Amino acid sequence: MATFRAIFKTYPSVHNKTFTISSITSFSTFINPPKSRVPNITRHLNNEKFDENQTIFNTTPTPDVYFSTKMISFHVENLRLDVALNLFDEMPVRDIVVWNVIIKGCVNCGNLDKALKLFNEMPERNVVSWTTVIDGLFKQGKIEEAKRLFWAMPAKDTAAWNAMVHGLFANGRINEAIRLFDAMINKNIISWTTMISGLDQHGMSNDALLMFQKMVRAGIKPSSNTYSCAITSCANACNFCLGSQVHGHVWKHGYVFNVYIAASIITFYANCKRIDECVKAFDENKLHEERNVVIWTALLTGYGANAKHEHALNVFRDMIRLNISPNQSSFTSALNSSREIETIDWGKCIHGLAIKFGFKNDPFVGNSLIVLYTKLGNIKDGILAFDEIERKNLVTWNAIIVGCAQHGRGRWALSFFTRMAKAGFYPDEITFTGLLNSCSHSGMLKKGEHLFKSISRFKNLETKPEHYACMVDILCRNGKVEKAEGLVEKMPVEANSNSSIWLALLSGCRSNSNVEIAERAAKNIFLIDPHCGAAYVLLSNIYAFSGKWADVARIRREMRRVGSVRQPGRSWVVLRGLKHSFVSGDKSHPLSGAIYEKLDWLGEKMKEKGYVSDRRFALHDVEDEQREVALSYHSERLAICFAFISGVEGGVITVMKNLRTCGDCHSAIKVMATVIGREIVARDSSRFHHFRDGVCSCGDYW
Repeated sequence: MATFRAIFKTYPSVHNKTFTISSITSFSTFINPPKSRVPNITRHLNNEKFDENQTIFNTTPTPDVYFSTKMISFHVENLRLDVALNLFDEMPVRDIVVWNVIIKGCVNCGNLDKALKLFNEMPERNVVSWTTVIDGLFKQGKIEEAKRLFWAMPAKDTAAWNAMVHGLFANGRINEAIRLFDAMINKNIISWTTMISGLDQHGMSNDALLMFQKMVRAGIKPSSNTYSCAITSCANACNFCLGSQVHGHVWKHGYVFNVYIAASIITFYANCKRIDECVKAFDENKLHEERNVVIWTALLTGYGANAKHEHALNVFRDMIRLNISPNQSSFTSALNSSREIETIDWGKCIHGLAIKFGFKNDPFVGNSLIVLYTKLGNIKDGILAFDEIERKNLVTWNAIIVGCAQHGRGRWALSFFTRMAKAGFYPDEITFTGLLNSCSHSGMLKKGEHLFKSISRFKNLETKPEHYACMVDILCRNGKVEKAEGLVEKMPVEANSNSSIWLALLSGCRSNSNVEIAERAAKNIFLIDPHCGAAYVLLSNIYAFSGKWADVARIRREMRRVGSVRQPGRSWVVLRGLKHSFVSGDKSHPLSGAIYEKLDWLGEKMKEKGYVSDRRFALHDVEDEQREVALSYHSERLAICFAFISGVEGGVITVMKNLRTCGDCHSAIKVMATVIGREIVARDSSRFHHFRDGVCSCGDYW
């Protein structure tokens, strides 16, 4: 009887007729299963030994409700819904527990229609039955049906109300969730925690904190989950004062060693840029001695969020050394840090560990790998990482499309877009930005115009400033500067006030030598941002290309007057985990003598191949001979020569640059790649260039 009282205490609002005589009979079996077989079947279930488990079940003459329920639960947890349904159909006697298990299994496996059919066939229902189906409706976005079912419930306990509030938040119905919460008569700690978490997850962290304070003032004692949500809200709101107070409460009530609270505290201090406090919270928590992956990952992610990527990778290395198995978040954070410090060797090492630890097909780890490889110049490995992902999501497709665009593989990007549509995914704004960039970098005017016009045809999508900037770039690269200016003039007001669009037009005027439109574009940029150094430099170069030296001098004076500083060009190579950086004419590197000797040798070989420097890209206040020397020692050429004399023989040379590569260096690197017989991958501020056998992958669209 004590067991039955416990059941009714758990479900106080269950209808009186829920537990019939048949239910009581089957519950007696459920409560007192055959003792001899319980340990065996439980052990095999826990170890997921399907064959042994099935053998035990098959040798049972008349499997009772308990065994059948355990088997069904095991199958649905391992996504074997068909097997579970067959087993359920064969059961001569069913209690409400097994009905709820199979319905929940249908919901979790995505078969909502079957769940609803079984729900309608149930001889009796309890609150778990109702809330399980409501949860399934919410998961598939059938909000109105979920609401109708909720109000049709004969008896609603607090758990049902909480499930409804959670479902509304999960579907973005924030105001409805708040109204439902306010209408609740018997709120419990789960109700308050659901509200705090829901508000925070929708960017309303300050409102979440007000809700937490209201709860505390009402005399309700927070649970460990409540504290975790409150600290997370403090982290997202960067509310250091309140977060510190909550941290104090956590210590006072003995929750500081709860793994999730400890991780939330570390994340809180990291988000507030208090990295020393973050490390202190990690060191003070005894759980890290027990090798708990959650708080180690919190520290790893915290370092990454504060741009301390070397520290983050050291934490990851310590985890491996201490035999702490990384989780999904550990791998994605470590890969992101590898990408930020541009160490592809670290990235490949982490990739290997991800395979070892069973994350080969994980979509989140895979997405990070795609971005890592494509942003560090290895598009082929990026595609291989994409192919490894079995359950691709929209982020996966966007990552590979954007990656192809960065490498000038426009047709590849369009091919992936076609595959994405066939897989049933709808594009978002990021998808179109990647596609338009791919058209820009591949010179595909008509396809770009078609994609640009199609954005507004998709529900819930609108043309963003970045889409206009891409379209302007496409038009300018195809010599249609006047049409590009017309597009800018027709833009909505909010887009027209975005300097990036006018910068795209100004940049297009450089390649088309259109001074008149360039002056109008620059005028609009200076109205938005009077200190825009990039605009001053672009306009100065356009004047120089047109021989307007007086205007060049005027622009330089204006730059000095407004205090605009030209960003110096810098190129770098990452070799064996170390970054080697160069500026134009740089002689600070320990190997400068060997670098310049090799560069002079290359220069002679390039001249033999017919290379002639384009002096228009050098400084315009020096003699021609000095201009040629200045061009020869541009930062990317120094970086290439360093990689040539220091890297692996025959390997690909990968160079990064913070500014756009000048036209003369672009021509020179094509010849350099031929002379040294190596592929050179150069990333500038615009895109990747793959130089091989005297040809660049950009087709001179850059």
